[in-house]
Amino acid sequence: MQNRLAARVALGLAGLAIIAVYAPTVVWLWGRWTMSVWHNAHGALIPPAVAYLAYAELKRRPDLPVAPSAWGFALLGPALFLHALDTGMHTGLLSAASIVLALPGLALLFLGGARTRAILFPLTFMLFALPIPLSLTERLHLVLRHIAAEATAAVVPFLGIPVYAEGTTLNMESATLAVGDACSGFSTLYAAAAMACLIAYGADGWKRKIVVLASAAPLAIAANVLRIILLVAVVAETGVDVLETWIHPASGMLTFALALPVIMWLGRPPAKTATVVAARTEATDIATPR
Repeated sequence: MQNRLAARVALGLAGLAIIAVYAPTVVWLWGRWTMSVWHNAHGALIPPAVAYLAYAELKRRPDLPVAPSAWGFALLGPALFLHALDTGMHTGLLSAASIVLALPGLALLFLGGARTRAILFPLTFMLFALPIPLSLTERLHLVLRHIAAEATAAVVPFLGIPVYAEGTTLNMESATLAVGDACSGFSTLYAAAAMACLIAYGADGWKRKIVVLASAAPLAIAANVLRIILLVAVVAETGVDVLETWIHPASGMLTFALALPVIMWLGRPPAKTATVVAARTEATDIATPR
């Protein structure tokens, strides 16, 4: 009994030490998440989602034993090595990535193999909290910028606004608008991919899961194109200075407001299933003595 208590105290102290070690990295991540609506803003929602999903899974499976496993050190060791490497390189990203690697290691140490397997998806979902360096996505940004510019130039003339695309630049009568990396829609695409994985995780059946996952990219791109079309229309009406106001960043939130609810709708339970569940719930309420 005393040996088990000593082991738990040691693990608790080790956990507190790891929290202290990663505190600067968490501060760095928070800075990236709150930098602007164009850069990884969804990341701030990932840790709470991970915590809730892990709690829900463990609450659903109270039968799973708590049996701490030393195999956790096989993940925690490399994670701490990455963190130590980052202290010399000062990237922040390596240390942040090491958190994702450390989490299942800590879960094994504190909860054991069975419970860690039960929360493996939430732990893996933490990957979406990591900011992706522009150097790794530069080509994708360029492709998205071209798509946004060309699609906008194809649609806007139907609104009676003359515009033509030259590369990633939109030329209008009164202004010239450049579709930069911030307006490429990558942040919406990243957030939509995260939401699609989350919704697919809880969706019924593989077909629905595949539909949800496949919808993320087209919806994110379409939402961003619609945002740029609206901005071009506003600029044509009021002038280019409107882009220096709150309207420009607010339009970034519009892309999330358009794409994410559609993804959630695609992952909804089938109407028949929902009706059956509701009927069963009503029957249970009637049968329960009051």
